[in-house]
Amino acid sequence: KNIIKTDTAPKAIGAYSQAVETEKLLFTSGQIPLDPKTGNLVSEDFELQVRQVFNNLESILKSQGLTLNNILKLTVYMVDLNDFDKLNIIFNSVFSCDFPARSVVEVSKLPKNCKVEIDAICFK
Repeated sequence: KNIIKTDTAPKAIGAYSQAVETEKLLFTSGQIPLDPKTGNLVSEDFELQVRQVFNNLESILKSQGLTLNNILKLTVYMVDLNDFDKLNIIFNSVFSCDFPARSVVEVSKLPKNCKVEIDAICFK
């Protein structure tokens, strides 16, 4: 396995790596809506948080020569499933064609009191 670390995505705020890759797969850790430069949440707005999470995922993938199109599966953790429709609208704007497989679960709390966290499994 190879540990992935890039300065263009938020630093790990715990005992984990930004991502880990094997010969054919890359697994990201859950990304939350942190600005990689400040380490702070980008906004309290759900939609802006989701977009920042995708920016962070994209930065990790780009550091390995990959794009969001390499994502096979996403797991989305949300503190309020009432935002599910907003999430789908953003997914439609992020993925222009074939969608990755996806699970969405409501959780009681996320790090830094953010509203969304997403992790990805990608092919290389």
